[in-house]
Amino acid sequence: MADEQSNKFCKQVPDGDDRERLVCGDCGWIHYENPKIIVGAVATWEDQLLLCRRAIEPRRGYWTIPAGFMELCETAEQGAAREAWEEARANLEIGALLGVYSIPRAHQVHMIYRAKMRTPEFAPGQESLEVKLVDWADIPWDDLAFLSNHWALKHFDQAREWDHFPPFGVPEEDIATVSEPC
Repeated sequence: MADEQSNKFCKQVPDGDDRERLVCGDCGWIHYENPKIIVGAVATWEDQLLLCRRAIEPRRGYWTIPAGFMELCETAEQGAAREAWEEARANLEIGALLGVYSIPRAHQVHMIYRAKMRTPEFAPGQESLEVKLVDWADIPWDDLAFLSNHWALKHFDQAREWDHFPPFGVPEEDIATVSEPC
């Protein structure tokens, strides 16, 4: 049945569109493939930052801020808080949107927030080997899992004393790297 249904879809440019999409040959339904939204937070307890060592691929064993795929029926803020709970068992108060990082080569948009831990308690969730609070000087820069971790942490530091600011984006020097053709 699945093969029969998949044969009904073909790539074509629908009327009024400008790119190929999967279109059902029977009813004309269009399957849109859109970027995935990643939500996360640069979370602090007092002056320390919350980091998680990944227990899953990609980049197993590398450090990251708590972040992951946004789920249906949740806000970006709810998703960032949920990811922190799943990965670090940390209860967060989500603050300002820190950065929106478009990463076309990965088909992703990352929405990263500033956040404060409501309590100092945390522990590894299923997706983390280890979780810890670190001072700024102790961030394992060479062992961070993703470029977006570098950006979010550096932007957090840049805006640390600011109450209001527009969200940061991909740094100019990294735009070509994340925009490589799909």
